[in-house]
Amino acid sequence: MLKLNHPDYLALRENCKVIEQDGFGDKVMILQDGTFLKLFRRKRLITSAAIWPYAQRFADNAKKLEKLGIPCPQIIQVYRIPSIERDAVHYHPLPGTTLRDLHSGETEYPNDLRERFLKFVDHIQDLGVYFRSIHLGNVVLTPDNELGLIDISDMKIFRRPLSQWQRKRNLVHMIRDEKDEQWLKPILREKKL
Repeated sequence: MLKLNHPDYLALRENCKVIEQDGFGDKVMILQDGTFLKLFRRKRLITSAAIWPYAQRFADNAKKLEKLGIPCPQIIQVYRIPSIERDAVHYHPLPGTTLRDLHSGETEYPNDLRERFLKFVDHIQDLGVYFRSIHLGNVVLTPDNELGLIDISDMKIFRRPLSQWQRKRNLVHMIRDEKDEQWLKPILREKKL
């Protein structure tokens, strides 16, 4: 993790486009060169993020996913920014469109996208990927017609396939959004899920 001083942070984010923020400030920015900068704050004094910061988790998960052959963002650098009390990950975004944007927009998508999504989820679970925040907004259909993952800090990757309990927990997260559940319903019904 590289320490980034305040002038260098300001230079990095100059003329950026903020695409996500909350009551504590900016969270995700698109920089001038098209790369992304995602900021993380520690929410509690005593937390595992003090030992293993979320920005580093994001970067570590990207490396592991890449080794498993799963498309994901490409990491440029991980920073600690003391002046704003944040950690950050700088990365090339995974090109493509989220499944949520595809099914809720005007864009055409492959007829078998629902089935491919569930096969993809089965595949990553067989590889040991426990993605507690998996939902249609975190899965991208790339220009190469592959499915990939984004927003990957809230993930663990085990050396064994996931248990039935872990798979069920992933499913609960997948259908938390009502529109996502409606879109997935036909295939979930068919698979008796």
